[in-house]
Amino acid sequence: MEKIWIKSYPQGVPAEIDYTRYRSLVQLLEESFSKYAQRNAYVCMDKFMTYAELDIMSKKLGAWLQGQGLSKGARVAIMMPNVLQYPVAIAAVLRAGYTVVNVNPLYTPRELEHQLNDSGAEAIIILENFACTLEKVIARTKVKIAVVATMGDLLGGLKGTIVNFVVRNIKKMVPAYSLPQAVRFNYVIKRGAQMTLHPVELGQDNIAFLQYTGGTTGLSKGAMLSHRNVIANLLQNEAWLEPAMNKDPKVEAMTFLCALPLYHIFALTVCCLMGTRLGGMNILIPNPRDIPGLVKEMGKYKINLLPAVNTLYNGLLNNPDFAKLDFSALKLCNGGGMAVQKAVNDRWLQVTGKSIIEGYGLSETAPVATGNPSDSITFSGTIGLPIPSTDIAILDDDSKPVPLGQPGEIAIRGPQVMVGYWNRPEETANVMTADGFFKSGDIGIMDERGYVTIVDRKKDMVLVSGFNVYPTEVEGVVAMHPGVLECAVVGVADETTGEAVKLFVVRRDPDLTAEQLMDYCQQQLTNYKRPKHIEFRNDLPKTNVGKILRRELRDVKAA
Repeated sequence: MEKIWIKSYPQGVPAEIDYTRYRSLVQLLEESFSKYAQRNAYVCMDKFMTYAELDIMSKKLGAWLQGQGLSKGARVAIMMPNVLQYPVAIAAVLRAGYTVVNVNPLYTPRELEHQLNDSGAEAIIILENFACTLEKVIARTKVKIAVVATMGDLLGGLKGTIVNFVVRNIKKMVPAYSLPQAVRFNYVIKRGAQMTLHPVELGQDNIAFLQYTGGTTGLSKGAMLSHRNVIANLLQNEAWLEPAMNKDPKVEAMTFLCALPLYHIFALTVCCLMGTRLGGMNILIPNPRDIPGLVKEMGKYKINLLPAVNTLYNGLLNNPDFAKLDFSALKLCNGGGMAVQKAVNDRWLQVTGKSIIEGYGLSETAPVATGNPSDSITFSGTIGLPIPSTDIAILDDDSKPVPLGQPGEIAIRGPQVMVGYWNRPEETANVMTADGFFKSGDIGIMDERGYVTIVDRKKDMVLVSGFNVYPTEVEGVVAMHPGVLECAVVGVADETTGEAVKLFVVRRDPDLTAEQLMDYCQQQLTNYKRPKHIEFRNDLPKTNVGKILRRELRDVKAA
């Protein structure tokens, strides 16, 4: 296929990257541990961890895990928010020759049981705050090894003790649990210090992560991400970010804000692993929903890279203290996970002086597939260009390419595309084409420059009297209304038109009425795209990453 997007690349960005230079992700990580040993790798609650400390601690944890008799490739679950133990656990599991299974710590017992059983996890590293969930299901899983961490484990003697006391006794954040077989994280580190981590022969084909997708179509599936997939995406991102990184003033060690949860593929690759690759420091935020606390934490550092989703950007902008921060060191604000709304970008640019650089990807693509040039100074409203070594095709329902400028399903081919879904050959076959493209389920359009615009999720499209209505477009228009804080659009059954557009709104202006919004939409949208129903809400259901859950809103009957 003709790669029409290459001509739109910024100067110096290569068309292809060489992902064969590392045998495994472990080799890439250990190179950084050695090269940047004296630099800070992470900070959480004012406690810093250097690359040397990360190296030593992950070696100890890895040695202990090997001592439990797990076979090469065994799945080890990690169920924690963004605390210092998380990156230690990731590095340890990989170095010991195992596969990381990232688990959302807010999962219900049902969701946790499904993921542990589906992955066949034999061990779990979990924060005590969530151990009560594990207690309810562990007997029905293959998990034999449970390592329980506390918020204060790695914060140092007195501080760690105080934090644990506050978390357990004052904030009451640790529900009672009973896991007789569990061992404490710090005990494991101490025991591991007396053991040896045996190097494991790993190749690019070995599975590094089982990254579970959100399960929007039912039970979540594990995308098998090989060492090759993750190495490739790190090197692709490194090449793509080069123009922004090289802008004056030069920064030797980048500071990342890691407010997105590390169990999510966006933060895992773009913050945790990318930070390690570049020898940067990640500021770990355990609870990004506490916006005032997040803003206070941001005020302590000169942040260079800020990856976030639209809702987090919006949340920050609506905090009165955010605008008082110093944004002079910001080099790049990445937007992903969901569509970045122009209204949010325009306000962000006004406050910080930086545009949000939107990209696109999925768990199945490790995750980045496209991005706007990292040195862009304007908001394009697109998800950008295919990154190096990546092909994008826009396909019809028969998996045939559509003409340029026509909507179709976005399909991705490249070394970052998953091996397949864990134990689901049929589902893998459903999303892969004969020539190696992964069908994303997103509808998009490619223009003559190679830029791709997402129209919507295939399944979120609303069919009004035979016309396609894409919720993202309607939401983007409604979000521009000054009285609107957040909004979401779904389709509801309608006797006359088959489906009708229903709009859910969280007001910024408490006096905003449905009639005012209807009038506004009449001026901005053609007839069939206008909402027939408007419902005001105090908040909208969201994933832990901040993606609005349209599927939950669909269950609400038309007003």
